[in-house]
Amino acid sequence: MVKPDIFTTNIIGPIHSRRLGISLGVNLLPANGKICSFDCLYCECGWNADHRGGRFPDAGEVVRELTEKLQEMSARGDKLDVITFAGNGEPTMHPDFDKVIDRTIELRNAYYPEAKVCVLSNATQMDNPRVHAALLKVDNNILKIDGAFDATIRLINQPASAAYSIRRVVDGMKSFKGRLIVQTMFVRGEHNGVRVDNTTPEEVAAWRDLMREIRPHQIMAYSLDRPTPEPNLTKVSREEMEQYVAPLVAEGMLVTIA
Repeated sequence: MVKPDIFTTNIIGPIHSRRLGISLGVNLLPANGKICSFDCLYCECGWNADHRGGRFPDAGEVVRELTEKLQEMSARGDKLDVITFAGNGEPTMHPDFDKVIDRTIELRNAYYPEAKVCVLSNATQMDNPRVHAALLKVDNNILKIDGAFDATIRLINQPASAAYSIRRVVDGMKSFKGRLIVQTMFVRGEHNGVRVDNTTPEEVAAWRDLMREIRPHQIMAYSLDRPTPEPNLTKVSREEMEQYVAPLVAEGMLVTIA
């Protein structure tokens, strides 16, 4: 069994992220637990069912620990590129997400004004007005789209809500008017005897059409880099991903491949 990558603290790092640079992580999910509205086949935190339990950390405690860490790093002259909200699941599910974002921006401005505040999110909570307003305040919203069809999302991401709709997610992303980064995991394999593949010509063409509709500031395409809870998945090569995104690059869109 693959050992899940579950964080046991509210503040992680700083670490070097292959996509973001030197990142200080903020985990708004339970220590040693996982709360998420997706149950992705590739999630480094493992299956939701294996890590249920725990409570959201107190917002005041998270802010206190973040303050202490930034003070300590600043005093040493440490470099910092980004403060990243990620952790054991979906950060925007925290009931005080908006309040923590406000305080984080204040702290960033005080200690590392050149650093960015980023949120890695599956975009399922954008219908919540407080979450939407908070996301509009951060520098980089890195929002997930792993397929252009509801059936594909249900296979790869396994959303908890039966009402999940990629169309509603896309419409929500369009409201950001380009102030977002779309992150897509390209993957293929099998789960419970069912073929999983968001790299077919039909899938990729429809995905490109969604990117043209959303017009994000940047697209991040990537594939597997760590062990996955579903063992029957395979990594998609960089060369293949370059082919998928080539038409978008030719149209002037900013695309990075990790």
